[in-house]
Amino acid sequence: MADTRLIQGRYRLHEVIGRGGMGEVWRATDEALGRRVAVKCLRPLGPQRDPASLTVLRERFRREARVAAALQHRGITVVHDFGESDGVLFLVMELLDGHNLSQLLGDKNGKAPLPVAEVVDIATQVADALAYTHRQGVVHRDLKPANIVRLGDGAVKICDFGIARFAADNGITSRLTGTGIAMGTPHYMSPEQIGGGGEIDHRSDLYSLGCVLYEIATGVPPFDLEDTWAVLVGHRDTTPAPLRSHRPELPAALDLLVLDLLAKAPEARPADATEIRSRLAPGRPAPRPPLALPGWAGRITIGRPATTTFMGAPTAAYDPATALTGEWTRAIPALPGPASPASPATGTLAPPHPLLAEATQAAAPASAQTSAPGHDHSTLPGTGLVPLPAPSPAPGSTGPVTALASELLAVLAGRHRAGLGLGRLGRWEEAAEVHRTVVRDRGQVLGADHPDTLASRYELAFALARSARHADALREFGAVSEGRARTLGTDHADTLAARQETAYVLGGLGRHAEAHSVYAAVLGVRERTMGQEHPDTLRCRHNLAFTLGRLDRLPEAYATAREVADARGRLLGAAHPDTLATRHEVAHLLGRLGRWADALTQYREVADARATALGADHADTLAARYEAGICLGRLGRAEEAAELYRELAADRTRAVGPEHPETLRARHGLGVSLGRLGRWEDALAEARAVCGLRTRVLGPDHPDTLVSRREIGIGLGWLGRHEDALEEYRRVADSRTRTLGAAHPDTLAARADEAHCTQRMGRGQRR
Repeated sequence: MADTRLIQGRYRLHEVIGRGGMGEVWRATDEALGRRVAVKCLRPLGPQRDPASLTVLRERFRREARVAAALQHRGITVVHDFGESDGVLFLVMELLDGHNLSQLLGDKNGKAPLPVAEVVDIATQVADALAYTHRQGVVHRDLKPANIVRLGDGAVKICDFGIARFAADNGITSRLTGTGIAMGTPHYMSPEQIGGGGEIDHRSDLYSLGCVLYEIATGVPPFDLEDTWAVLVGHRDTTPAPLRSHRPELPAALDLLVLDLLAKAPEARPADATEIRSRLAPGRPAPRPPLALPGWAGRITIGRPATTTFMGAPTAAYDPATALTGEWTRAIPALPGPASPASPATGTLAPPHPLLAEATQAAAPASAQTSAPGHDHSTLPGTGLVPLPAPSPAPGSTGPVTALASELLAVLAGRHRAGLGLGRLGRWEEAAEVHRTVVRDRGQVLGADHPDTLASRYELAFALARSARHADALREFGAVSEGRARTLGTDHADTLAARQETAYVLGGLGRHAEAHSVYAAVLGVRERTMGQEHPDTLRCRHNLAFTLGRLDRLPEAYATAREVADARGRLLGAAHPDTLATRHEVAHLLGRLGRWADALTQYREVADARATALGADHADTLAARYEAGICLGRLGRAEEAAELYRELAADRTRAVGPEHPETLRARHGLGVSLGRLGRWEDALAEARAVCGLRTRVLGPDHPDTLVSRREIGIGLGWLGRHEDALEEYRRVADSRTRTLGAAHPDTLAARADEAHCTQRMGRGQRR
């Protein structure tokens, strides 16, 4: 084709003007009509395909090309013709004189975000085009800045309708894992595209549009990460930072709209593109009518009138940061707040809630969230904000949720996101307190069973669990489960998420039999409603395998974990973090079954894969290496174990510091290995150094500290210093008696160490 420069004797190719995942775009001339066109040449069909599949492929292309050609809207690139030439599928389109949004952000704008008025104009035009195509039953499935072109006259056009679906279904665009993940560009993929297996509808396009608007408004995508899997996990599990945390001057309405578009659950996004259009309409009516909150009556004025610019258009507005004034009568207070200086019956009152002063504050920034060891505990569906473009009255409220209440809800939404941000920073106690206040206030305005109230209560429970307040977390998760069952149904994904977290907390309380019962029940529903290999089903099965191990049902636990690892490998890919988490659990269970050589192989493979995917110093990579050291010790390969622990301690020191518990764990392993090599003086010195650091960092009665103290006793005993060893053993036994009780197995083991040492000294039984 490149040699003849002519397709079908009609379209003469001049130069390549673009390349992408689906092929090349050429500037060309339609010689039959004498007009300039663009010709998209898709990747060659190739000789590797059998004739039957080629026939299906060609027919699929024709069908999707006809769909694209049938779309007639000013916001969609016109398709003139399509066909095949010398094994190349091609599409003839109008030649656009402009730049795509990716070029506008990069080449033309130096990576700076676009002006607000331009963002709103682009969003409005794209929403119009999407509303039209969605009414035709057509979903784009690969909406991104490179597929949206702004012409010289300001018009905006979307490219590649119909062809995106064809590329996805026929492997023309490279996939991320080879299995299970639908086509799309990682920075703009919806959570349902990432999960795979489900039907993609128009709401996936709305999510992608939210990603595009986020980027052109702030200059960065919602999850600005270099690692592909980190981006995908962000889309699936993480609430994005508010736009105004990047660019404070953006209108709050635009910020809330984009965050609504980026809701994890499709049903939580705007219903359709026409709703986007209406919410982008410039200006608001002024003056604002009298407002009321449930339980309050009277005339209220917020702030002072001002002339400002709302999403690019001058309009009358009010400053919500100024004082709330007006004459009103208080009935039943709808929100807790500071005591009013006025009469309880009537008077000029201060704001009914201190949060009103926060209406324009930005939410906290986000950062990476880690998973607890053992369980696969990434954030599940239903843990984020369920946005309400038009809040409905709370059950039992005295009136509609008016504009003032909407502003308060916007503030609460910001505080909810701030709580999530604190959690991502590991500040779980603070996160719990923030979520507790949001639960209280959302409950007052929306009702206890409203999805937003329950979302915040879920996050409160999650933060409590991460703070090791398992009993409190269990109570909160139970309440969320019951509330969601009442409002959403027992089989709803959000209800199942809360029940699954209940099982996790039960495990944290050591109530593994109860946890197993809950996991099994949830798994049955997930398999029935989602399928056996849905990511959420596999997450539940992973946790079930972990719990079976805690119940010492090792063969069942191993078989279940093995099945989950294989399924995740097929669905997500062998190097996906979730796959590797389950393979780590498989290795752990192999060790418990006494199959140390097999466990060592598994741990090493997991460590190597994590080093490639996550980095050599990532906590998960280092954890797999640590477990490999344990296997080496169990196999009698103490020299190799000592070398591994020595390297691991150095890597941990570099990554997290010399006094981090994981660094000290590696050093403890080194000391044990030195003892196995008969180097007892070195082993004793290492044990004393680690015990001293653990005492200062963790406390004298911490289990890890006591393990190190016992190791000191062992070293002293091997060196013949039995009186000193006995003193160490007694300190361990006494501490465990105080903290665990005299009958605890660890206490009894410590008393046995003490007795054995006494016997070796020839003093008979212990005192």
